Amino acid sequence: MARRGRLERAEKRSQANALLEAGLSHRRLAEQLGVARSTLQDWTARLPPSDCPAALADFLQTPQGVQWLHRQMLAAHVAITLVGGAGVRVVCTFLELSGLAQFVASSYGVQQAFNAALEGAVGDYAREQRTKLAEGMAPRQVTICEDETFHPEVCLVAIEPVSNFIVLEQYAMDRTAATWTQALEASLQGVAAQVVQGTGDEAKGLLRHVQKDLGGHHSPDLFHVQHEVSKATSLFLARQTRQAEEALEQAQAHLDTQRQARSAYEAQPTRGRPPQFQTRIAHALGECLQAERERDRAKQQQTDARDLVRELGAIHHPYDLLTGQAQPPERVAERFADYRARLHQLAEQAELPARARERIAKAQRVTTQLIATIAFFFATVQAGIEALNLAPEIEMALSQHLIPAIYMDRVAGRSPDAAQRARLQALSGELLSPLHDPTHPLNQLAPDERTHLEKIATDCADLFQRSSSCVEGRNGQLALHHHGRHHLSGRKLTALTAIHNYFVRRSDGTTAAQRFFGRQPEPLFEQLLNRLPPPPLPARKRPRAQKSPYLLPLAA
Repeated sequence: MARRGRLERAEKRSQANALLEAGLSHRRLAEQLGVARSTLQDWTARLPPSDCPAALADFLQTPQGVQWLHRQMLAAHVAITLVGGAGVRVVCTFLELSGLAQFVASSYGVQQAFNAALEGAVGDYAREQRTKLAEGMAPRQVTICEDETFHPEVCLVAIEPVSNFIVLEQYAMDRTAATWTQALEASLQGVAAQVVQGTGDEAKGLLRHVQKDLGGHHSPDLFHVQHEVSKATSLFLARQTRQAEEALEQAQAHLDTQRQARSAYEAQPTRGRPPQFQTRIAHALGECLQAERERDRAKQQQTDARDLVRELGAIHHPYDLLTGQAQPPERVAERFADYRARLHQLAEQAELPARARERIAKAQRVTTQLIATIAFFFATVQAGIEALNLAPEIEMALSQHLIPAIYMDRVAGRSPDAAQRARLQALSGELLSPLHDPTHPLNQLAPDERTHLEKIATDCADLFQRSSSCVEGRNGQLALHHHGRHHLSGRKLTALTAIHNYFVRRSDGTTAAQRFFGRQPEPLFEQLLNRLPPPPLPARKRPRAQKSPYLLPLAA
């Protein structure tokens, strides 16, 4: 006979208590419920004394109490093992410390089995929701940020950066282009999303995967270019600055020694011809001033190098961050040429070693691809606008005002400097101000059409993606989960992916799946409550025989 679940037993218990209070005998009640009298007596028996209030103990015997316990234990597992990155033993500790272990089986075996069922249910939910949300999805052109991480197995990770939706996250035998292409195509099967651009590092497998297999544009990760320039300059210039500061300290110490020697001589009775203290002090002072100039020059070179690293980020934009006007590829190429000249001049003045110059040359080679990304952006945006067959005034409003304004707002949201954020937001408002005129042709359109054009303009502004930081951050999260377990199974990895896509919310309350598919998925936690059984009762404590000592006491 199948064992009754805890919720069913709680419902039967509530029904039995109500009938017993109405005067029905145990025998008649057992016959009516179709259970043995011993089972009925067990159901209606009160819980053994515990540290918790009696009212709480009575409540936890009701169906509502069982459902509340179910929610608490499920919340503990989701928050601790799937979101927090800890293990099942932490859940067991939580149940013991919270006092819930008096009402829920808290042994590792029981909780491990529940956690395995939870991970399976989360994976099933994610597969079902992906199929439902993909139906009727509006076709999209998307950028994919891709990278690998190692546990030590190769884990392929691909994220759509605008929505932060994890498109692909799975273990693979290798990281070749063929493996990448096969895995990504399988993950996008049935989804109306066309990959037109890939952002990542310069790995040959990723380059072939994006450019040859997918036929898309490869956009280099700007951080990798900045990293090469920083690695080429920071360590050597820091060493130069440290050596210059040590030389200045030595020169100052030598100057102080000469001054102290003069003071000591002048404090003694005059004997013979005095030493040339003035000449010695002047020479030491000249050495000190020269060392100070060298120190200042080394510090200035450090500052210039940092500014050059930051300037890469200021140059690589389709729109000028000072004016909001479009930067055609030719203008970006001119700015990069000036940048390369100043970087080369810094390398000459600082006498950087050959290995540092090789890093600089590697970074400069990638700038050609950065310029190509600007050209790809404008060509794709122009083709998308022309396909709408809009009036010239509206087409101009999109390309010269709305798209740049949205892009400036995007850049402002990512800026860490408050003053820069305020300036970019003000620039975005200036670009939008002509469109707020009631007489503007754009405001003569129907509200639905204006909303549609704003969505297209937003997609155009989001097309420019120069960073794969979303993947780097995800790899860091996986590293934390892996560190606590030393192994992530395929089931665990699938559950972690589902939590990221369907459970974690931004400040606006949206999940990554909602932003990617355009529709809200069913609530994950509520679905898990319906799919997983309530927690079992704890086992009855059995007294353990005390262990006798190894050395028996001597007889008196």
